[in-house]
Amino acid sequence: MAAISFAGFEFQLVDKTALFWPNHNALIVADLHLEKASWFAKSGQMLPPHDSIATLQRLEKLAASTGANNIWCLGDNFHDDQGIDRMVGDAVPLLQNMTRRLNWVWITGNHDEMMPAHVGGTICDELSVDGIVLRHRADPLELRPEFSGHFHPKITVSSRGRRVTRRCFVASDTKLLFPAFGSFTGGLAAQHPEIQAAIGAPATAIIQSGNRALRFAI
Repeated sequence: MAAISFAGFEFQLVDKTALFWPNHNALIVADLHLEKASWFAKSGQMLPPHDSIATLQRLEKLAASTGANNIWCLGDNFHDDQGIDRMVGDAVPLLQNMTRRLNWVWITGNHDEMMPAHVGGTICDELSVDGIVLRHRADPLELRPEFSGHFHPKITVSSRGRRVTRRCFVASDTKLLFPAFGSFTGGLAAQHPEIQAAIGAPATAIIQSGNRALRFAI
């Protein structure tokens, strides 16, 4: 884990793409895009159908390692509204078990605005906790502190003579943009104008490296 401060609270970066909030025993993630592979398969693009189980197993391990009993997902949880109905195999009982024993909140995104109730957990458009707004896409006009996803930010940095690309958080004074957690997700450069327009400037990319949070001005 790597400690960061935001909006007067202390958080922990975990597994490079998730945030643990000790005050609420909550694990926060964005953009799972479950069943993305099966969505592509409908159009004849046959991708390995293991993205959902890989993503959920990883999330379950993080919940266990942090002791989180709250899971808050910041939208685009499934790749489309029918994703839950295509889920098969071990992913189904795993998700059912997690949404039963954990306080699970699905915040809807542009990919899953009409999530069906049988997915389990609580479904909402946004959530407010201790003055921080949790939503899928950053609102440039929002003055309150805000967590969001949507853009799948990544950054390329030089390390030991070579360039590497990593998923990253992007922070401004009042906004924290989350990287995509899903196994089958691409990314948008943290310097992209759309990200800058969404969260404002100055902004900083944050990468977890072990127990350190590395910051890069963008």
